Amino acid sequence: MVLYDLNPNAKIGKDVTISNFTTIYDDVVIGDGTWIGPNVTIFPGARIGRNCKIFPGSVISAIPQDLKFNGEYTTCEIGDNNVIRECCTINRGTAASGRTVVGNDNLLMAYVHVAHDCIIGNHCVLANNATLAGHIIIGDWTVLGGKTAILQFVHIGSHVITMGGSLVNKDIPPFVRVARYPICYAGVNSIGLHRRGFSRESINNIQCIYRILFQSGHTVSTAVELIKEQYGNTDEGKQVLGFIGSATTGLLKGYSFMNRANSNDD
Repeated sequence: MVLYDLNPNAKIGKDVTISNFTTIYDDVVIGDGTWIGPNVTIFPGARIGRNCKIFPGSVISAIPQDLKFNGEYTTCEIGDNNVIRECCTINRGTAASGRTVVGNDNLLMAYVHVAHDCIIGNHCVLANNATLAGHIIIGDWTVLGGKTAILQFVHIGSHVITMGGSLVNKDIPPFVRVARYPICYAGVNSIGLHRRGFSRESINNIQCIYRILFQSGHTVSTAVELIKEQYGNTDEGKQVLGFIGSATTGLLKGYSFMNRANSNDD
């Protein structure tokens, strides 16, 4: 007995499992080997890759929770080998970019929300209840702690890790750990970089770059010039400088800055 609702216009790959009480609308594409648990809803515009696992209660490609949305045609594009746990919601895009994108090999834990026009890279982990507002970009290998909430238009670089409960309202450059409240720089993600094969020299370069940017008391413009002078020819320096140059909401602050700010309030 078939106990799910599958629109005949949906394109379903080989060896796809669709569990009971799931609803799949038209204009949906699902790749080979994907498993869809019970009570999942997949709305029009969904493009789901191969070998994904979508757990019960998740809603994929619902229209944006954006008052400017006017019914325009947009998509929600999810790559291969993603695990989307219970009750996640991933909205499709708006006219701003036309799509929401989740890359490959990501883990979205239970109750994660990804709003319209977000772009998530590859190999990311979004822990339980992480919440992304619209137009957010997250680089590869980033880990968001549980209940991390990110303001719209924020960019987060690759290899970043946030503390659980973080409230992120500024751009976070690559390779760092962020924590505390208000959120600020808490060091380089050395353990994660080591696990991913970064050399000791590369990690040392990154630590020196962020010592200049966040711990030496320089303005951002002065720090950028010093980084260019000392590390501008390294891969690490180029990545950090490129990120700073494209920052849209301003960079988060260093811990020493927050200590001074808090002490002035006492």
